[in-house]
Amino acid sequence: MATPTEDRLLDHDYDGIREYDNPLPRWWLWIFYATILFVPVYYLAPGDIGAGPGMVAAYEADMARHRASQPAPAAPVSDEAIVALVGNPEVVAEGKAVFAQNCVACHRADGGGLIGPNLTDEAWIHGGTPSAIHKTITDGVLAKGMPPWGRLLQPAQVDEVTAYVLSIRGTNPPAPKAPEGAAAAPAPPAPPTGN
Repeated sequence: MATPTEDRLLDHDYDGIREYDNPLPRWWLWIFYATILFVPVYYLAPGDIGAGPGMVAAYEADMARHRASQPAPAAPVSDEAIVALVGNPEVVAEGKAVFAQNCVACHRADGGGLIGPNLTDEAWIHGGTPSAIHKTITDGVLAKGMPPWGRLLQPAQVDEVTAYVLSIRGTNPPAPKAPEGAAAAPAPPAPPTGN
């Protein structure tokens, strides 16, 4: 009579080595079969199993949170509103700080132009009116390497930078970059401050 060990040896023989039948444990097999049964359910409704809003509702909630975290599109700005900001020294000082942080690499600290154009002369590539300058800052000029700052800064910061750029017009810094673009009409004077 054969021993239990002899019964589990298979007839397969390779170079004198016989293969031993070593089946998987039953608990492992039951988990394997359960995963096979779970696949069609998960395929038909991925992420929607169990209690919760479901994948589509979770996506919509995430998108609503993202939209709420983004600044609202700025309303068109009038020339008069921007010129009024130029008359406020606090706004111009805030604009200078934002300019120093983001714009000096291309326009120099005094606005005389480096890679970007000179901002102190009367020549403007994309228009020299206050609203045109505001639009250029907001939308950027990707062809020239200027990013759309309206996506990176708050709307109030874009207004402040625009006021600062208008305030340095005509300051004649040392060794400015040559004028580029068409000559623009002089900026309207800022209204007097009520101090």
